Amino acid sequence: MADAERRRAGVDPGDLDERQLLKELESVHRTRHETLLHGAPDALDAHNARMAELEGEYLRRHPRRQVSPSRTREGARARER
Repeated sequence: MADAERRRAGVDPGDLDERQLLKELESVHRTRHETLLHGAPDALDAHNARMAELEGEYLRRHPRRQVSPSRTREGARARER
């Protein structure tokens, strides 16, 4: 990867400590809606790629993360009743 491409892609998520990873995730999620609505196609592609990298790293580190019962299909169906 060329230096310019590496800078655009950001730091490898595997190189981030936990605090940095969470900060990056918060940032990418905060800017998601605006990028989807108004970003150029290449900006949206870059945003999608970065979000996938960061989320993938989070899930790799936390495979047994706590899942809220209300965030499952069964929980959603229970809310509909």
